[in-house]
Amino acid sequence: MSVKNLDDLLGEGVQGRYVLVRSDLNVPLDGERITDDGRVRAALPTIKKLADAGAKVVVTAHLGRPKGEPDPKYTLAPVAKRLSELLGAEVALAGDLVGESAKALTGGLADGGVVLLENVRFDARETSKDAVDRSELAAELGALVPGGAFVSDGFGVVHRKQASVYEVASVLPAYAGGLVLAELDVLKKLTDDVQRPYVVVLGGAKVSDKLGVIANLLTKVDRLLIGGGMAYTFLKAQGHEVGQSLLQADQLDQVKGFLAEAEKRGVELVLPVDVLAATEFSADAEHEVVDATAIPADRQGLDIGPKSRELFAGKLADAKTVFWNGPMGVFEFEAFSGGTRAVAEALVKSDAFTVVGGGDSAAAVRQLGLPEDGFSHISTGGGASLEYLEGKELPGVSALEKVALEEKN
Repeated sequence: MSVKNLDDLLGEGVQGRYVLVRSDLNVPLDGERITDDGRVRAALPTIKKLADAGAKVVVTAHLGRPKGEPDPKYTLAPVAKRLSELLGAEVALAGDLVGESAKALTGGLADGGVVLLENVRFDARETSKDAVDRSELAAELGALVPGGAFVSDGFGVVHRKQASVYEVASVLPAYAGGLVLAELDVLKKLTDDVQRPYVVVLGGAKVSDKLGVIANLLTKVDRLLIGGGMAYTFLKAQGHEVGQSLLQADQLDQVKGFLAEAEKRGVELVLPVDVLAATEFSADAEHEVVDATAIPADRQGLDIGPKSRELFAGKLADAKTVFWNGPMGVFEFEAFSGGTRAVAEALVKSDAFTVVGGGDSAAAVRQLGLPEDGFSHISTGGGASLEYLEGKELPGVSALEKVALEEKN
């Protein structure tokens, strides 16, 4: 990837200069409490490097999916508090995005200071389908940082064509942050000159969320392990009854096609052989281990069973490269977290290049208390990672490449 990066910007000198940083601070909340601060910690190095170099750092980010207007439920206040704690210095939160509060705070920002703008998605122009709307917001963001630069460091949003990700790169001199570069470097190792056997583990609720990536991976991997809620659509496609388990009946033909394609290409597609079948979807639901091909009509699978855990661990044992995206069950409920833990522990024990593909998988690693350094890389961008592996263009990255190409020419 030919783009200017954070080191280039620091080499040019940022003392006293404004730098607008697009971070990914979309953390899970329980009320005002952050339940997993992984994305805040991942954003910290770039912000700290700039602040330590004397830049006036203005951070923009989103949280949740507000409907294009201020919503107290999605305020970045808890993030500003946590960022202040981790940075060891106050990070002031603007009361708006590009309004009077933002202008006052950024205008009075000292060298080495950091300001966090309020949720960028409180402005409907951020996610507008109209490029004119997005460009207008990007120009207003640029006006907050006169003579400044833009650093794209929110890998979890580079697959979105949004004002603070895409259009702003044409308003200010644009650079790739360290996090974005690190993520892309890892993903290239999953697509270029892969060490084999190459094993991918996919879980999560819906097959429909991963149609493109499954289709693309079937041309690249040696082994594909399917768990989580999506496994039941695969089992149903094989002709098995799945009881009350999560099922996407409208995807059965697509999944049958995947099964046929895997067989045609010699890709080993591995499904659960047993599951924990529960009477209801709850943390303390009555449950029992049943064969994956014999789930009772009144029960639903909420985790892979002990034989499946052993099977999956065995299929990972000889791998040289592993990508894992999606839990094996409802890991948030302790009784149904064993499958996800088994996969994670198998990766920790592995000598392979192991990548945890962000989202729920990354949250599970932390919730289960597993060592983060036991994996080669834990991604901060599940959706972006999947779209890259699907072969799609990432708008936030292409914007940086376009700017670099224009400067070169």
